[in-house]
Formats: sequence, C-alpha cells, structure tokens
Amino acid sequence: MAIADSEIFQMALIGYEAELRKIDDKIAEIQKQLGGRTKAVAAPADGAKPRRRMSASARKRIVAAQKKRWAAYHESHGEKPALKKAHAKRKLSADAKAKLSANLAKARAARAAKRATASA
Repeated sequence: MAIADSEIFQMALIGYEAELRKIDDKIAEIQKQLGGRTKAVAAPADGAKPRRRMSASARKRIVAAQKKRWAAYHESHGEKPALKKAHAKRKLSADAKAKLSANLAKARAARAAKRATASA
C-alpha cells in the first residue's frame, strides 16, 4: 500500500509542476503585455524572501526619526538619557612610576642580552 501512495504522490507532483510551468508562462506573457516587465525576481531555492536593500540616506532618516522619538519619550517622562561617565584616570605616585620604569629597563636589558646570545 505504501508503494501505491508513493506513486500517487509522484504523479501528483509531476502534474503540479506542469501546472506551475503553465502559470509561469502566463505570468510572463501578461508582464510582457504590461510593458516588458519580464524580469522577475527569482526566489532563493530555500524559499526565503530576498533581502531588501536600503540606501544610506534612508538609513540616516530612520536613525534621525528614532532619535527624535526617544528624545520625545524621555522628555515626556521627565528622564534624561544617561550619559556615559568617563572614568577618572589612575594617578601614579612618583615611587610607582620609578618602579615601573626600573622594571621596564630591566626587561629591555634582559631582552637585549637574549638577542645578543642568540645571534652570537
């Protein structure tokens, strides 16, 4: 019984594909009559819709409109948008600076010595 069902489905698929070809031909004919709009956008094989492209100016308009909406929202709710606080720079004492520079000088000397032994 499963074989019969399989054959029926295969025949149905062949019939539907033939109908699809007929419909595509009719669509192309109608588009040609409408003024040569025969260039149809082919859908990807996985069935997903093609992605729409947006110009840079359109993106800028959208960004500006969204900023305006958020500003109005914050104004109506009595909120001010939180600004990022700059972190205070760490201040080193003179002793700490001296230790860092001594460690750096020691590391540079060790690296120079290592290079000297490697090249010799």
